[in-house]
Amino acid sequence: MPHASTRNLKIVIQRAYEDPGPADGYRVLVDRVWPRGRSKGTLKLNQWARELAPSSALREWFGHDPKRWSVFQQRYRDELGSDEMCERMRQLLSDSAGQQITLVYGAKDEEHNQAIVLRDVLLQLHDK
Repeated sequence: MPHASTRNLKIVIQRAYEDPGPADGYRVLVDRVWPRGRSKGTLKLNQWARELAPSSALREWFGHDPKRWSVFQQRYRDELGSDEMCERMRQLLSDSAGQQITLVYGAKDEEHNQAIVLRDVLLQLHDK
């Protein structure tokens, strides 16, 4: 069944070290590891989707090195392309019930992180 209520889906990304706001909608932590120094109450999450984060091997290989960004994006997209991962992403879209989705991540680099890739993949999946 199509997500009629999510036709104009908005997905934003936010560092775990920024305070949540009332307009954040459905907040999802997309890191495999819990952000250091942040409590459950502080993050105000609706979900922790650690299984949608890059594999530990890929995360360690990338090491947030901007020179590896384009290869990281492709490898992460490959990980997200499995049937199991697609089903998990569809479930996340369904769980948000048409609200804005805020993907929360812990990395310092705001231009080279998994939340950017995941946002784009989720939007593509939603538009299919």
